[in-house]
Amino acid sequence: MIKQTIAFLGAGSMAEAMISGMVESGNISADQIIVTNRSNQDRLNEINNKYGVRTILKDDLDFTEVDQFILAMKPKDIDAVLEDLRYKLEPNQVLVSVLAGISTSYMEDRLNDGQEVIRVMPNTSSMLRESATAMCPGQYTDMENVLVAKALLQSIGEVFIIPEDKMDVFTGIAGSGPAYFYYLMEHIEETGRAEGMDPKTLREIGAQTLLGAAKMMLEREETPAELRKNVTSPNGTTAAGLDALEQSGGGEAISAAIKGAAGRSKELSKEIEGLLVGSK
Repeated sequence: MIKQTIAFLGAGSMAEAMISGMVESGNISADQIIVTNRSNQDRLNEINNKYGVRTILKDDLDFTEVDQFILAMKPKDIDAVLEDLRYKLEPNQVLVSVLAGISTSYMEDRLNDGQEVIRVMPNTSSMLRESATAMCPGQYTDMENVLVAKALLQSIGEVFIIPEDKMDVFTGIAGSGPAYFYYLMEHIEETGRAEGMDPKTLREIGAQTLLGAAKMMLEREETPAELRKNVTSPNGTTAAGLDALEQSGGGEAISAAIKGAAGRSKELSKEIEGLLVGSK
């Protein structure tokens, strides 16, 4: 059971997904979670009624009782928030940011020397507590606080501690990955409907097939290539399907998608931080 007090600065959809997962997991008591925003009391009341967590307007928050702050506001507001926090944070308090495109160094440069920060990136599956979440500790962050943050984020799925220079490729794989699977399912369903299959049944067949394959890959020691070979009989139906996929450039298309998303992630990070610096 996590004993620290957590405060969300922001109450958007990602914050709510995280709050829901934390409360349902039982890893932390609802009364140890505080949710704030600047002025939207109706939204805070909604969060309180749904999850039983404590809610308060940001200006009324007692900062001294909080161990970890989760930054979940809009990225455009980050400078104002960091400027405020710089004068309120104690050295032992930790900032955990879920803001896209904001690096740990950007935050550290705008806070007091040695302030502990952690950058995290959940994906959309956090709503179902099945997120693949990346975590990048800042240069001053104590490992004990990293492990506490990791335990909190495991309430919404699996957590992977990675070097920050790998965040863009993580985005290309996990951040954009759900869309790749949905795209695959679009074509599975389209083809099945053209062959006269019932749409509802088709949805269930396709989704269960993807779930089963993913579970097998997580539970077996074989590589994806070995698993693929194990289910592919020479001159069989799977071999025919894979041949058609390869001839259509399937593998190259997947690699191009990941590289394209990773490249755009890098561009967006530079654009976001550039705009923030330029607006001063």
